[in-house]
Amino acid sequence: MDTPLPRRMQHPDDRSEKMPPRPRGATQAPRLSLRPPRGMTVVAEPRLLDGDHREGEHYERLTLDGRDLAGITLQECILDGVSLDDTELRGARFIECRIEDLFAPVFRAARSSWRETSLRSTRWGSAELYDSRFDGVHLDGGKLDYVNLRSSQLTDVLISGCIIGELDLSGVKATRMALQDCTLGTLTLDGAQLKEVDLRTSSFRTINGLDGLRGATVDDYQLQLLAPYLAESMGLRVEG
Repeated sequence: MDTPLPRRMQHPDDRSEKMPPRPRGATQAPRLSLRPPRGMTVVAEPRLLDGDHREGEHYERLTLDGRDLAGITLQECILDGVSLDDTELRGARFIECRIEDLFAPVFRAARSSWRETSLRSTRWGSAELYDSRFDGVHLDGGKLDYVNLRSSQLTDVLISGCIIGELDLSGVKATRMALQDCTLGTLTLDGAQLKEVDLRTSSFRTINGLDGLRGATVDDYQLQLLAPYLAESMGLRVEG
């Protein structure tokens, strides 16, 4: 069920009366142990192929649009200013990598694996990441139009400072995940299984699949806005 929330489902920065920050309580934060890769070899024109295993390489201002890199493994690599528009990354693995300024109007990485990896200043149009696995990942800053994480496993994931048109978490299993200071148009949670998922510092215009909120943490203000829709979903009638 599509649940449109009031336009001012924003906190606390956009409220007429700013509230003091609240303690984060008992909700567990993502456990991140990200370390910048060291001892990199700068590779100016890498000949990357599908199924490759590359380790300890640094790529700058790289354009790989439309390439078939399915099943590639990048371990302890840095990608700085890379374009991956319509690049096939199905089944790719990113291990202890640092990725900055990633540009991809169409990002194809279904069934991919991301471990102890950071992504900064990412720009995605449509990102197909369904059936993927994220362990210890920080997505920091960026503009993402549509992110499809359906049926993915997300453990120790932090998404911070992002503007996201639609985030589809249908059927995900998420543990210790936080959306921090993000602005979302639509959050879809149909069939999601959440545990220690913190939504307190982000805003949403629409939430689909209210049942999927079980296991998430919201603040008092968000709860007030959600209350009528939660009551409706339970068949409650509120009078007086």
